[in-house]
Amino acid sequence: MKALLAGLMVAIAPGLLLAQDLSANPAQTAATAATASVAFELHIEAPDEIRTLLANHLELLRYRALTDLSDSELARLLTTAEQETRELVGTLGYFTPSIRFDQAAPRDSATTRKVTLTVVPGEPTLVADVQVQFSGPILAESAAAPQRQQIEDDWSLQAGMRFTQARWDSAKQQALRELTAQRYPTGQLASTLADIDPVTRLAHLAVTVDSGPAYRLGGLVIEGLKRYDEELVTRLARLTPGSIYDQSEMVNAQQRLTDSGYFDSAFVSLDTAGDPTAAPVRVQLREARLKKLVLGLGASTDGGARLSAEHTHHKVPGIGWRAVSKLMLDRESRTLGSELTSPPDADNWRWITSAQFQNQALGSFDVNSQTLRVGRGQIGDRIDRNYYLQYERADTATSDPTKPSIAQALSANYAWTLRNFNSAVFPTKGWGLGVQVGGGSTLGSQNDPYGRVMARWIGIAPLGVQADSTQTALRAGRLALRAEAGAVLAKDGVALPSTQLFLVGGDNSVRGYGYRSLGITLPDGQTTAGRYLATGSVEWQRPIISNGLLTDWESTVFIDAGAVADRPADLRAKVGVGVGVRWKSPVGPLQIDLAYGVAVERLRLHVNVGFNF
Repeated sequence: MKALLAGLMVAIAPGLLLAQDLSANPAQTAATAATASVAFELHIEAPDEIRTLLANHLELLRYRALTDLSDSELARLLTTAEQETRELVGTLGYFTPSIRFDQAAPRDSATTRKVTLTVVPGEPTLVADVQVQFSGPILAESAAAPQRQQIEDDWSLQAGMRFTQARWDSAKQQALRELTAQRYPTGQLASTLADIDPVTRLAHLAVTVDSGPAYRLGGLVIEGLKRYDEELVTRLARLTPGSIYDQSEMVNAQQRLTDSGYFDSAFVSLDTAGDPTAAPVRVQLREARLKKLVLGLGASTDGGARLSAEHTHHKVPGIGWRAVSKLMLDRESRTLGSELTSPPDADNWRWITSAQFQNQALGSFDVNSQTLRVGRGQIGDRIDRNYYLQYERADTATSDPTKPSIAQALSANYAWTLRNFNSAVFPTKGWGLGVQVGGGSTLGSQNDPYGRVMARWIGIAPLGVQADSTQTALRAGRLALRAEAGAVLAKDGVALPSTQLFLVGGDNSVRGYGYRSLGITLPDGQTTAGRYLATGSVEWQRPIISNGLLTDWESTVFIDAGAVADRPADLRAKVGVGVGVRWKSPVGPLQIDLAYGVAVERLRLHVNVGFNF
């Protein structure tokens, strides 16, 4: 006889909650239970998956604390627990289990009663077929056909898979998320049915998705503005009235407002109580302080201890631009800079002008540099663009008085970055590409033309194929591949600023070597920057498992290689190999690596926080 289970968990949910509330640790071992005053001990003999479920949710366990529990009361509880066990095991897809309670008679009244629960689950119930049906405007709107197809294609509990309550709930929630994520924010599941046949052990699933009306965006209803005008918010949000509702666009708009620096918090939501053809978009803001000073103290294996001070003025009097001035000191560099940025225009472009003064170690040399820049930039959700004119002057301390120590250059540059990751903070798949090209002339006694190009790429590819088990796919880990190449094109003998040349080594370059320690080796043994750069890295990232569960930690094995030369033919890779761990910290991935530099035959620790591309 078939059992119609539209909501399989309804009957057992109260028992689940009660067991969780009253049993601080229901999976106590027999040894631990024996040390406390308990009415009985329960030993569960069942497959691991079932034993864990029962140990965490069986209501019988909460009565162990009743030391005055009589034999008749315990017998009644065991009868009730048999049905509850059957229901719990059914959530895992086993609807014909063999369940038996055995109670060992105590030798005397002082001996704790021992109860053994034996569960033989039998064959699991498999999904025979799935019917995903639609109702509402989504059926008649041709533009919604791809969305309907995606909901059907992404249904996760497919025919042939083992039926479990968790998978059934997950599949329904996934369908609802995909429905309400675009066009239909008020959509719902009109009906769901899991028709279980315990004789044939087959499940027939049916879901009806009711879309509700399609929504289009109306105007912004902005709250919380005091200092800035609504035009700034409109340009940052970039939500066009009349466009189809898309949850991801709303999230992106909220993120842009938060990342802009003008606001401490932003919340963007659709008012579905309004007209679906022009639903108001509510934007609730809390403005950041007009001026702020941030003092920072940190450390890295590249630069050692770091001290920083940053002052921000969000609306400079007279021009309304934002000014950010920063001082940073660490072992490798001392930097003082200031940047002025205009509010975004209608196309999200901003004018940017900056000045920076820096003293840093480049290879074996100490370099004082000054950089002036003016240009425009556009920061998008996936693509960033910048073009600018730059003046650069570098004074390199050298012991050879015959070689010029000061070099200057004026150049025009364009930078383009594309990010295609599944997460901006903790990416597990995707890729990114960045390209920078520039050209200009040296200044001084000789004006020589030169060109500069640099490209970087990173790709993250999961190794597991997600099929019946997401955790199985995650446990296989992923490969993180990284490559970088650069070239400065100029005739021999041209005096270029050393800050325009290349060095490699460090936490985000070739691990196993010091920060910017790999370059061209001079006859006297010193290291200087070169005109050509090539680096690459292969890293296997794999989650760390604890008690059969995924954790926030990962282990890594990697190999890095990189080289710098003044001619492409002279590029000779230096290799670093090592192992490490990753932790999903609140501020981004914490990277701890121990690398061996093959060329220097030395181990080096590398610590880095965050993912940036």
